[in-house]
Formats: sequence, C-alpha cells, structure tokens
Amino acid sequence: MRKGVLLFSTCMVFISFRSTAQQQNDSLLQEATLENCVAYAVKEQALVQQAHVDESITEEAIKSRLSEWFPQVNFNYTFQHNFEVQTSIIGGNPVKLGVDNTSGILFTLNQTIFNRDVLLASRTRADIRRQAKQNTESVKIDVAANVSKAFYDVLTTEQQIKVSDENIVRLERSYKDAYNQYQAGITDKTDYKRAAIALNNTKASKKSYEVLLKARVENLKAQMSYPVNAPLQIVYDSTQMEKEILLDTIQAPDYTKRIEYRLLTTQQKLQEANVQYNKWSFLPQLSANGAYNLNYLNNDFNKLYNQSYPASYAGLTLSFPIFQGGKRRHDIRQAEWQLRRTNLDIVNLRNAVNAEYNAALANYKSNYAGYTAIKENLVLAKEVYDIIQLQYKAGVKTYLEVITSETDLRSAQINYYNALYELLASKVDVQKALGEIRY
Repeated sequence: MRKGVLLFSTCMVFISFRSTAQQQNDSLLQEATLENCVAYAVKEQALVQQAHVDESITEEAIKSRLSEWFPQVNFNYTFQHNFEVQTSIIGGNPVKLGVDNTSGILFTLNQTIFNRDVLLASRTRADIRRQAKQNTESVKIDVAANVSKAFYDVLTTEQQIKVSDENIVRLERSYKDAYNQYQAGITDKTDYKRAAIALNNTKASKKSYEVLLKARVENLKAQMSYPVNAPLQIVYDSTQMEKEILLDTIQAPDYTKRIEYRLLTTQQKLQEANVQYNKWSFLPQLSANGAYNLNYLNNDFNKLYNQSYPASYAGLTLSFPIFQGGKRRHDIRQAEWQLRRTNLDIVNLRNAVNAEYNAALANYKSNYAGYTAIKENLVLAKEVYDIIQLQYKAGVKTYLEVITSETDLRSAQINYYNALYELLASKVDVQKALGEIRY
C-alpha cells in the first residue's frame, strides 16, 4: 500500500514538473527577431500587464459606482434586555414604559431616483474605459520603442565581436607572415612585434565587447520581461535592416496622431463632465425609501418571539442644501479652471510634438549622413588594406603601413555597424514622434 502511494506521488510530481517545464518552454522565443521581441514584450512586459490590471480595476470601479442605481436592500436585527425599564408618572401613578426584552427585525429599501454622483458615473463610464485603454496603449508604445533600441544595442555589440573575430584571423595571418619574413632575414623583428601588439589589442577589445554584450542582452531581457536564466538568441537579417533605414523626411508631424493627444482629449471630456457635475450640485437629490419592521416585546425572554408587532412605511426623500458658504460656486469655478488647463495642455502638446519631431528628424538626418559616409569609407578602407597588403608582400610597403591600413579597416567596420544601428534607433524616435507606433 505504501509503495503504491509513493509511486503515485512520484508520478504526480513528475507530471507537475513536466507541465511546468513545458509552460516555460512555450513562453520562450524560438527566434528572437526584432518583431518577435517587440511582440513578446508587448504581451509579457510587467508594465503592460500592470496597465491591463489597471483596466480591470477601472472596470470594477465603474460597476461599483453604477450599482448605486439598483435598489439598496438592507437587513438589521436588534436585541435589547432592559435591566431597569424606564418609569414615568401618568395620572399620579408610576407606569413602566416598556418591557424587559425587546427585539427587532428590520428590512429597508432605498432606490436612488436622482443623484449627481451616480449620474456622473453613468455618463462618463465610456470615457473612463477609453482612458484606461489609452493608458495601456501608451505603455505599449514606450515598451516597443525601448525594446527596439535595446535590440539594436545588442546587434551593435554582436557585430563588434564579429568584426573582432575577422580581424583576429587576419592579424594572426599577418603575424605569421611577418614572423616568417623575420626568420628568413627579410625584415627585422619590429614588424612581427607590431603584429603581435595589434593582435593582442584586438583580442582585448573582443573580451570587452563580450562582457558588454552580456550586459546588453540582460538589458534587452529586462525590457521584455524575459526569463533571466533563459537563453535569448538574436536573429536578424543585416541586408533587410539596411533596406529599412530609409524614412520619408518631408512629412509634417500631426500631433492628433499621438497617443498623448488622445489621452488629453479623453481627459478634456472628463473635465467637461466634471464641470457639469458641479453644476448639478444646485439640483436636489431624490430617492424612494421604505421599511418593514417586526418588533418583539415581552418581559419573558422565552416568550419574546411568540408574537410580533409589525410596522412598515414607504416614502420619498428630497434633499436640497440651501446655503453652503459659496462652496458649490467655488467648486464650479475650480472645475472650469481645470478644464481650461487641460485645453492648454493640448496647445503645449502641439508645440512639444513639433519640437520633438524636428529634434528626432535632425538626429536621423545626421546619422544618415554619417552612415552614408562611413559606408563609403568602409569600401575604401578595404581596398586600401588589400592593396597595401599585396605591396608589403612584394616588398614595396613597410609593415607599419600594413598595421595602419588594418587599423583603419577595423575602425571603418566597427563605425559602419555603429552608424547603421544608431540610424535605425533614431528612426524609431522619428516614428514615435510621428505617432506611427500604435497598438
């Protein structure tokens, strides 16, 4: 019996572990392309999930406020034992006013007919829901932009490591050639020592890039809310990315496309409703109410609930504050000033979007110009290196010139990839300023 229980427990633990492992594998990216990373972050990022939680909180708050339109039914039960019943003198004789034991069962009902708080909740529920969804969209846009930039940072470092690997292979070959020429008595030892210095420097640079890559991958994971211990293999197509660098630079910014504008217009509607809400404070509040009460009175506790003395009523309650020291008038003015402030926020947004777009566009154009020049320099540096390498082997050029051309080539390669990914990152800023990143 014990063996059967142990076997069953072991199987359940194994099944649970396997199910958990399967869920974890299903949540990982098989191909970490830019599109997949952004899609994963928009779904899994903690900030996005918090925004969705805020939407749920908002929905429940709306339903809570609207529930006041429904009849409010309450139940109360009371019991009281009087140690000394109050006595009064009636006709010169002392008379007890009450009994030793009293109990009551009370049912009350209240139905709101007009209440400005409930009316405000009813009229603004659509705008409040829209505002919560727009907040979520705003968070997703920021997450998508941050993940894209972090992705490009990882690509930049990976390309720097790739360039270092290529340079190490080339420098090792140059080192062997220089050393063989030294052994043959063609050159002195300074050539191969210079090659050794260049090789060691490149290896050291590669190590620093590898450390930096780890930090940038972890930053990308953090931006995505990706599991820390899970592998993340970046997949990209350099040729396709080079095709995606172009951007229409003559389009004018339209601030109405920005999520910030939509948020402000929703806030504007809510402020207008708030002004109306404060104006409703001059209207009376009206509700219908009723109650049914079962009263039990007896000196003997055992016979207390043998007979009841019911009472019931129904009525209307009209509440209207006559004078509050000018509070309602000041509340209306405060709400109107808040509405005016929101209107000015829209004006400020229009100016801010224009400035943001022009700054992002200027940065993009500057990076594009730099990218074009560096791309041309890369072609030239490769040609110069190949020619000088051949001339060195023919004994025309010194090894110092080989080292110089190789350094120029390495710098051109690294600068090219830096320029490419900086250009793509600046394109993200332009697209965000234009309101083209939408979810």
